Parts: sequence; structure tokens; C-alpha cells
Amino acid sequence: MFDFLNRARSKPEAVEVKASAAGRVKAMSGSGRVAWSPRDVVSLTRTGFTGNPIGFRVVKLIAEAAAALPVVLQDADRRYDAHPVQALLARPNAGQGRAELLEALYGQILLTGNGYLEAVGEEDLPVELHVLRSDRMLIVPGPDGWPAGYEYQVNGRKHRFDVTNDQSPICHIKSFHPQDDHYGLSPLQAAANAIDVHNSASRWSKALLDNAARPSGAIVYRGADGQASLSADQYDRLLDEMETQHQGARNAGRPMLLEGGLDWKPMGFSPSDMEFQKTKEAAAREIAIAFGVPPMLLGIPGDATYSNYQEANRAFYRLTVLPLATRVVSAIADWLSDYTNEAIFLRPDLDQIPALSIERDAQWRRVSDADFLTAAEKRSLLGLPALEVGDGQ
Repeated sequence: MFDFLNRARSKPEAVEVKASAAGRVKAMSGSGRVAWSPRDVVSLTRTGFTGNPIGFRVVKLIAEAAAALPVVLQDADRRYDAHPVQALLARPNAGQGRAELLEALYGQILLTGNGYLEAVGEEDLPVELHVLRSDRMLIVPGPDGWPAGYEYQVNGRKHRFDVTNDQSPICHIKSFHPQDDHYGLSPLQAAANAIDVHNSASRWSKALLDNAARPSGAIVYRGADGQASLSADQYDRLLDEMETQHQGARNAGRPMLLEGGLDWKPMGFSPSDMEFQKTKEAAAREIAIAFGVPPMLLGIPGDATYSNYQEANRAFYRLTVLPLATRVVSAIADWLSDYTNEAIFLRPDLDQIPALSIERDAQWRRVSDADFLTAAEKRSLLGLPALEVGDGQ
């Protein structure tokens, strides 16, 4: 009957444990993981071109300069003044001229690493040329690995361009990519980290202005007997004197007379703030270098690679614009040769590029003074076609 009392005594007494308000907490310290932006084409274009002034400027600078280059058409025997291919490039479609079409094509190559040009028409030579967006194009490889077609998708609809008889309605121009057989590598990919740093520094600067903007200095009042505040009349008089005697262009550099316990404390950026600005400038230089644009042309401070602006501009054309333009127009000429069934060659006309006039003048002078060369050899060295029968030697 009283067994339950014995069972109660046999139970071990509960040990009282003090519970912490925080419980068991393990403190760990360490740096957070770096948050990089996505690396897909759409995200890179948004953060590196439409959302970054340096990326926007370098792409526009290269695309506009390359599209404005005069292009000459010639074959092995002559240079053409009028040719159907020249007429096609001069007015490729109803909505674009040559410069607009080529600028869009160069822009796609710079932003995505791939450029797609569509030929419209079933005649020997296309009637129109159109630039297609690279982010909407998909390459369909064949059994041998070469493209068997191109699939273009927009608004949920797909259109396939088939490659038949070694003739393609799509001219695909891509940048070199060491790890992809079908798609090119964009300079934005190489500059993605620098773009993130530059954008983050811009956001930090904006937050600094919004949340911690500091004036040029402060006037501190230390009155007699520990008094720390001005009277209403003293405060109004001080404000009036600051507005009338020390603001505006006519008062620039005027010394300030402080009296009655007033003291001036200058305020400026801390060393960490200045270091952040240097980081932003270094990121801007990396973006420009990835695209091959001398930072001097963008007004980025701290760059003294070139002695003057003219030398930087000449290096920009020689090392960036001309290689890109030569590769693109050569690919277009080779592609259109399949339609015309004749070998045609397109190349930039170096004689009409003002940035290279000094180099061109020096080359023409050296070749002209070479008495041991024949006229045909001189023309070949200058990139001119051979003389036709009947021309003066």
C-alpha cells in the first residue's frame, strides 16, 4: 500500500542546474566569404556594362572606333571602288547603316565573346545583314562536333538556322576560349572580379555620402566657467558671419577670426577612406587593361605608362582596335565569299586612320627611298594591289 512511498525515495534527487540566458554558445571568428556577382552573360552585361561607367566606356570606345574604320575591298589583282559587297555593307538593312551594324557586332563580341551575323535572302549575295543577340543564340553541334545549326530563341519562340552544303546563314565570330569548343571568352569574364570591386567601392562611397558625410570642419565653443553652448544672439551672429564673410567664390581663402572661446577643428577623410578610393582606381585600371584600353584615355589617375595622350591613342588603335577590326572584317569577307563564289578580302584602310598617320608617313618614306626595290615590291610592302597592265612602272 505504501510501496509508492518507497519508490519515491529510491529515485535519485534531481540536480539543480543553472541555465544561462545565452545557453551554450561557441564563439567563432573569421572573415566572411566573398560575394561575387553571377558570371552568366546577362548578369555580366548588367553589372559590367549597364551598371559600371568604366565597362560602359571601354566597350563603347572600342566598338565605335572599330566601326568607324574605313574598309577597303580587294582581291589578288585589284582594289575595288564599287562592288556588290561594298554596297551591302554600306546599307546592310533598312534600319542600320554600316557603322551601326558593325558597332552592334563589335559590342556583342566584347560583351559576350560571340558575335552572330544573319544573312537574309536566297540569292547569290544576301539582300540584308542583321546582328543577332548572343545571349539568345544556341549552337547545335553535329555528329562530327562542328555546328550543324544555330537556334535563336526569343519570347518563348525558337527559330533554327541550318548549315547546309558548308554554307551557313549565320556568321559566327568568337573570341579565343581555351576551354570551350563552340563559344568565345568575353573580356568581361576576365574583368569580372575588378568590376565587382569597382561597383562595391561605388556603393560604399554612396553610403558614405548618405550616412556619414562629414563637413570640412567644425567650430567648437568653449566658454568661460565650463559653459558649452552659445546664446541665441551669439549663435545667430556666428551663422550670419559664416554666410556673409566665408562662403562663396569671392570669400575663398579669407582667414577666419575666432573669438570668445571658439576653436576650429578641420575634418577630412580618414586613411581608410583614402585607401578605399585607391582600391577603386586600381579596379578601374584592371577593367581597362582587360579590354586593352590605355587607362590614360579614360582619365584614370595614377597611370603613367605612356608619355602623352597621342602615344596612348596610337597604342590603343595598334594593339586593340586594329586586331579586332581586321579579324572581324576578314571573317565577314570569308563568309560572304561562299555566296559570291569568288575570293574577296576586306581589311581596314590604314592610310585613312588619323591616329596612325605618323607611322604611316614614316613607312611610306622608308619604302619610297629604297632604290633597290621595284615598283611592284614597294606596292606589295605598302599593302597595295599589283599594277595592272598599261599602268606606269
